Amino acid sequence: MKKLIVSCFVMGLALNANAQNYWKKNAGKTAKVILTSSKTNEKMVDKGTVKFEKFGQPKETDACIFVDPDFKYQKLIGIGGAITDASAETLAKMPKNKQKEIMEAYFGKNGLGYTVIRTNMNSCDFSSDSYTYVAENDTSLKSFNVAHDEKYKIPMIKEAQKMIGKDFTFYFSPWSPPAWMKSNKSMLKGGRLENQYYQPWADYYIKFIKEYEKRGINVWGMTIQNEPMATQTWESCIYSAEEEGEFLKNNLGPTLWKNGYKDKKVMIWDHNRDLIYQRATTTLSDPETSKYASGIGYHWYETWNNKTQLFDNLLETQRAFPDKFLAFTEGCKEQFDMSRINEVSLGELYGRNMINDFNKGTALWTDWNVLLDETGGPNHVGNFCFAPIIADTKTGEVHYTYEYYYVGHVSKYIKPNAQRIGSSSNRAALTSTTFMNENGQLVTVIMNDTDNDIETNLWIEGMSAKLSAPSHSIQTVIL
Repeated sequence: MKKLIVSCFVMGLALNANAQNYWKKNAGKTAKVILTSSKTNEKMVDKGTVKFEKFGQPKETDACIFVDPDFKYQKLIGIGGAITDASAETLAKMPKNKQKEIMEAYFGKNGLGYTVIRTNMNSCDFSSDSYTYVAENDTSLKSFNVAHDEKYKIPMIKEAQKMIGKDFTFYFSPWSPPAWMKSNKSMLKGGRLENQYYQPWADYYIKFIKEYEKRGINVWGMTIQNEPMATQTWESCIYSAEEEGEFLKNNLGPTLWKNGYKDKKVMIWDHNRDLIYQRATTTLSDPETSKYASGIGYHWYETWNNKTQLFDNLLETQRAFPDKFLAFTEGCKEQFDMSRINEVSLGELYGRNMINDFNKGTALWTDWNVLLDETGGPNHVGNFCFAPIIADTKTGEVHYTYEYYYVGHVSKYIKPNAQRIGSSSNRAALTSTTFMNENGQLVTVIMNDTDNDIETNLWIEGMSAKLSAPSHSIQTVIL
């Protein structure tokens, strides 16, 4: 115990020394400010610099964002979005110059800095049709073929991979096994995986990985099942926490390891924050199951009308499983309406979720469709939704929503392997998070989603820079 206390004390001294050295180097220097404001219609505009000056004990009347580089938390795996059938098909329908513009907007050197891509294994609602990669009742999977994906999806993923380079992080999720493997004999409307098909379904993941990697797309990981507690009108499959654990322990995990894929990251749950703690504590209670899981995935659809959206459930889950990373794997604004694509509330939905997710321990953040058409699709069951970029396939016009800019305030400036550091706000109206990039650069994101302008101070170790946070705005401060 004495050794532990001493080592913690020494570590604390080292952290304090690092912070002091940081401020000896940067005291009195300036920070760059990037602003998006609906009030002035500015979108990711360079607002110049602000200067840090000495600022002792703040008063309660001083609005402040406090940042402390001494305290370090999770490292960022990456930020990105899903290239679904719908995204890839929409891209292919656009003129060549617009295709290039859209890809550059996400993955290019001047784009949003996306490094993470998720895709669907078998069809999902954001596919033009329902499909699988095998013939009916082919338990041996000899007919397995991903030719369907080679028309639209694989070319888009490969182009993104080329643009991203070394930080490319690709994972996949199934929405449903083939109909003949399921209790309801349909890929749609729930049902469960029949016991006799647990192993063929595990082998299916291996086939998918091999076919994609044969095409040069390195697979980083997978989720076991998209939304395993939702009986949807589209592709879906139900697992209890125990069933998901049994499949991982007895089939998927051993099959991955046996095939040389021990390094692939398996994420459990992949559904909403409401049940994440129960699912994690139940599924991972068995060490033999837990050893195959690297992360815990989640979505945001549980409480649309509640701004708190159960973020504390993430923190509790992270505390329970500090060896597993938290991964936001999907979120979007539903019920698409083309007349609303310029509303700032779309961006604020993203900003609120991203900042709070990161502050509660999230290490991977993945938006849903990177691109949809003027209908909010294509979607074979009419579940039309918003995306950060909407492409009008009839006119060739590209629309950048506030979602795009609000995500960009995080993804463009906070890089993979950046580490979240201690920060807090003394005003409920100001939501904020801070990361330190590997080069020592501090990046603070501040959002004001109220109707009031707020003057605030970015306070770091007794130094402060004065900032303006206009109503309905987000800004990134880079030091």
